[in-house]
Amino acid sequence: MAAQVQWQLSGDYFENCNCSVVCPCLISKAAPLTARPTEGVCNVPLIFHIENGKYGNIALDGLNVALAIHTPGPMADGNWSVAAYIDERADDKQTEALGAIFTGAAGGPMAHFAPLIGKNLGVRKVAISYKIEGKKRSAEIPSILHLSVDPLPTAHASGEMWANTGHPVNPDKLALAMGAIGNTFSDHGMQWDNSGKNGHYAPIRWSNQS
Repeated sequence: MAAQVQWQLSGDYFENCNCSVVCPCLISKAAPLTARPTEGVCNVPLIFHIENGKYGNIALDGLNVALAIHTPGPMADGNWSVAAYIDERADDKQTEALGAIFTGAAGGPMAHFAPLIGKNLGVRKVAISYKIEGKKRSAEIPSILHLSVDPLPTAHASGEMWANTGHPVNPDKLALAMGAIGNTFSDHGMQWDNSGKNGHYAPIRWSNQS
């Protein structure tokens, strides 16, 4: 079973949703993810870069994954539609491993989201670029996705604002950011433009081991 395989990975991630800065999900009063998105619905791509990773004896170094998520209301209400995109450089074993990790089937952080998914839009193997330039993160899937985020302006000497939000991707450290102009997604009959909207980025260090 996939969940019995020991795995770990480390790398980087960013996202850019359609909410105004700062996303209400992070400051929901009743319980996590219960606040209504500022636009009523949530359209959010999440992009991941694995610097080092292993699923059993399968190396995952250097591979990228993207998830495109639509929720019809507060995220905690569920009924998410999710499309997955896996780096075309992944071989069959790596593709299977990444699918298990990023659907939550293999445990780890993404397992928190699995019960909220109502419609699986499928998995595609595509070219995914991921770049870190200074504090800027950017990614592209040709003809599907173009995203870039920069940290929110701050007087802090580091040039970044970090929050301890409890976000499953990184519960302890999440940077507050904003999407650049031209941030778009188009696939599965969905077309999003999240230019100038809420963003986040963080290092990731995941495992299904205690």
